[in-house]
Parts: sequence; C-alpha cells; structure tokens
Amino acid sequence: MTLQTIADHVGVSRMTVSNAFSKPDQLSTGLRQRILAAAAELGYGGPDAAARALARGSTGTVGVLLTGDLRYAFTDEVATNFLGAIVDELAPTGLALTLLPEVSREDVTPARDVAMDGALVYSCNPELPALDVLRRRRIPLVYVDQVPTTGVASVNVEDRSGAREAAQHLLDLGHRDVGIITLSLAGPHGVLVDDADIPAGDAHVSSQRLLGWRDALAAAGVRPRLVRQRHCRVDEAYGAARVLLDRPDRPTAVLCFSDAIAQGVVHVAEDLGLRVPDDLSVVGFDDNPLAHRMRPALTTVRQDLEAKGRAAAAALTTAIEAARSGTPEQPRQVTLPTELVIRTSTAPAPAHRTPAS
Repeated sequence: MTLQTIADHVGVSRMTVSNAFSKPDQLSTGLRQRILAAAAELGYGGPDAAARALARGSTGTVGVLLTGDLRYAFTDEVATNFLGAIVDELAPTGLALTLLPEVSREDVTPARDVAMDGALVYSCNPELPALDVLRRRRIPLVYVDQVPTTGVASVNVEDRSGAREAAQHLLDLGHRDVGIITLSLAGPHGVLVDDADIPAGDAHVSSQRLLGWRDALAAAGVRPRLVRQRHCRVDEAYGAARVLLDRPDRPTAVLCFSDAIAQGVVHVAEDLGLRVPDDLSVVGFDDNPLAHRMRPALTTVRQDLEAKGRAAAAALTTAIEAARSGTPEQPRQVTLPTELVIRTSTAPAPAHRTPAS
C-alpha cells in the first residue's frame, strides 16, 4: 500500500495525499477527510514514522530520564503530578512524551537508542551513565531537581529554605529531640546516624533539604538523629521509622524527606501506641494529595508540582526551537518557591504543653 494507491483511489495527486498526513493546513477539511477515509478503507496506517522524522529533522518526541525503574512514574504521586503537568504543557505542541529508565538491559540503552528531540533529566544521580549518554548526544536538555549547570536550563524549588522553615516550625513548638528520615544515594541505610553530614555525591534535592534542616537545628544547638533510606517508599520508611521510634529515647518530632515517608512514620507511631501529634509530631515535604488524605492531616512543605512540570516542559520546547533555528539561547535557571503548610500532625513538644493543651 502506497500513497499513490490512495491518490489513484481518490483521484488526486500523490503530493495531495502526502499533505493530508503531514500538512493538513494545506487542504480543505472536506478533501482531507475524503483522503483519510480512503486510507482507512484501504488499510493504510500512514507514512512511515521513522522516514517522516528523518525528512523533517524532528522525531516529535521528548524524553524524561527518571531515577529508578519506570514503575516509580506510575506509583509515586509526586512523579505522576509532575509528569501530568508536563503532558498538559506539551499538548498544544503535539510533542509526545517517552519515559527513559536509568538502567540499560542487555544491548538496549534507552537514553542512547530512543529517538527524541530533547529530554528532561528528573532528579537523577549526576554520575548516572544514562545522563552522560544524553549529554554526548548533544540534544537539548533541561535539568529538573538537579544541580544547576552553566549552559543548561534548569528548574528547581527552594528545597533548602523550605526544609529550614519546617525545622524552625518544630523548634518554635519546643521540640529539641528531633529525628530525620531522608533519601540518600550513600549508605549506611536503615541505621541510626548521630550526625547530619551530607554524603559526597548525594542527589541535589537530598543534600539541599538536609542542609535546610541542619541550618535551623544547628542554630538552636539541636543535633538530630538521622536515618537514611534509598527509595521514597512507604514500606522502606516503615523500617527507617522503627529505627528512630522503637527505643526509649525516641525523638518527639520527625522531619521527613517526603510525604510518603511521613506516612510510614505515622504508621509506625500507631503500631507502637504513640499518638500523632500528642506524642510525636511529623512533618513531610511536597504536599502531594497524600498529605490531605492522611489522618491526622500532614504538616508539610508545599512545592507547586504543576508549576514545576509546566516550567520544565516550556524550557525544553524553547531549547528545542532554538536548536532547530540555530538561534543562540541563554538557558534560564528557574527556582520556584516553597510554602510551609501547617496542619494537625504537629503540636507542642510534650514537655512544653500546659495541662489544658
């Protein structure tokens, strides 16, 4: 089946049929509908996508490099909200979205083998081989939740100031025995650490949030007890929380890298017979829908995932257009604000409560 077959069937030129698929604005609505109906009747699925991409110098696809496996994109509410905002922003452009896992399997390396016009790099280890592959392809890139890099557009949030505000909130409530559960690429994981040193090469968001918590706590002379976990999963958080809470000298408050981790902490508190916030205050980060569903409702640091996704997609489409036109571009580095949202999972430290509280 060829374009000429359809042209002969409809009684138009081969170029007219080609325009019906690739340049619809060149034809009247009625003529285009006749051609597409004839193509469907004859069982023609359209021009070869690879050939069309080669001809126009564009694939019509952008990638998102994710840390971990792709299941994360469908199960983590922060990731799903972020990716949903990207899709909304890309919709008018006609660009499709392809998820790229960080790992290679046998002879397949998605970052190398998938055709794309550009890519978003989302909260990845800077030493990731897949990221190096994308850089070497010299396609437009935008970093999201990564260390800002000269010459590369980036979108971040104020992780450090948001974490600082969360820690200060607990200090203002009288808490001086504070635990932290955070993500970290470096170990040890799932054990108590007496200091809050930042491991070399840790992910940007992890290091920024830890810096923010430490800014406030250190200024108050508070040395937190810290547990690191590798993934942002509730089951893993449950184990980390037991390390902090299943002991006589447990903290009176816990700062969590994410709302998902905070949920794991609340589950452990309930299993140990602790009341949140009467016996234990808990603070999350992100303000994803989970924070609203939890009981008690979670005090957390809000980041605008919708704005972050839209800003990332807009930055990438701008970079792609600049690359196509050969126009020099000055990549922007955007930092979005955060906001502490105080709900009912935090309260004054037990020793600071009045009998009536």
